[in-house]
Amino acid sequence: MRRVRAVLTLSRAALTCAALLLLASCGTGDAGDGHAPGAPVGVTAAAGSATSVHVMWDAVTASPGVRTYEIYRGTTKVREVAGSEHMVDITRLKPATMYAFSVRARDTDGRLGPSSREVKARTPVAVAADHSAPTRPSAPQGRVIGSRAVQLSWGGSTDDRGVVSYDIYQGGAKIHSVGGAQTATVVTGLRPGTRYSFTVRARDAADNLSPASTTVPLTTAPGSDDGRGTAPTDFSAKTHRGDDGAYYIDLSWVPPRTDGVVTEYQIRLDGQPATSLVWGGTPPRDRATYSFYVGREAQVSHRVRLRARLPDGTWGGFSAERTVTTGEAAP
Repeated sequence: MRRVRAVLTLSRAALTCAALLLLASCGTGDAGDGHAPGAPVGVTAAAGSATSVHVMWDAVTASPGVRTYEIYRGTTKVREVAGSEHMVDITRLKPATMYAFSVRARDTDGRLGPSSREVKARTPVAVAADHSAPTRPSAPQGRVIGSRAVQLSWGGSTDDRGVVSYDIYQGGAKIHSVGGAQTATVVTGLRPGTRYSFTVRARDAADNLSPASTTVPLTTAPGSDDGRGTAPTDFSAKTHRGDDGAYYIDLSWVPPRTDGVVTEYQIRLDGQPATSLVWGGTPPRDRATYSFYVGREAQVSHRVRLRARLPDGTWGGFSAERTVTTGEAAP
């Protein structure tokens, strides 16, 4: 519920700024042409386990766009994420320790904006040999807030050592996290007119996860999706023969432009799911490539396409389908 109040406060502040024509000084995260990005607002921090903290913030509007966000622990920069990301897990922390975090935005021209306000979170005490998971969150409920957000609430879980955080899932993908004392949240960055299935799981300091709550189905209100497609584009496929004598299909595509980073793809071969691709490290943003084994026989034709799991946890549209034949030279 804290994030709901923050949204309302920001709306009133933005209206006041509009009336005074002093947008640059009101701290809404907006920036005009030729200026560095504003300070991120809506920054929160909550312990995810005895050694991690989940940091979230609202997107900054800047001209030109935001290229990266820099996350600081005190005065030390500890992470840098793409401008489309608005949350991050800071790991390898010490148990039972208070940490302070802030966020700064850097635009595509390289200008670094001012720091957000500092937020604090304390990691819980580490628990040795804890193999007992929290109980399932009870009676989850939800309501739609316009075309791009929903509000969720649930009954708190219990644990012999204490609940540290709650993870929110859409389908099988974790898309949000809040502190263990919180039993409600607003999930943003959703797509208009889209059906979602949310569940909640509790986590303790030893990273034990509870069973998932019952599902909350919600459909966001209709609205504009800014014309952004969800399918990978500029998709191409070819084959090559490896040193082992086997044939491989080489894929190349441009990831869909979404409000967040795409880390998972599903590849379909000849109309059937063939493999899932999950990026480790930093996923490519401009062009991605992947190669996979299809057998040792030449002159075999295959149809291939792929789709991305979007940051909101849903699957996007499929790319165009390409047909390739093993042993044939690329055109």
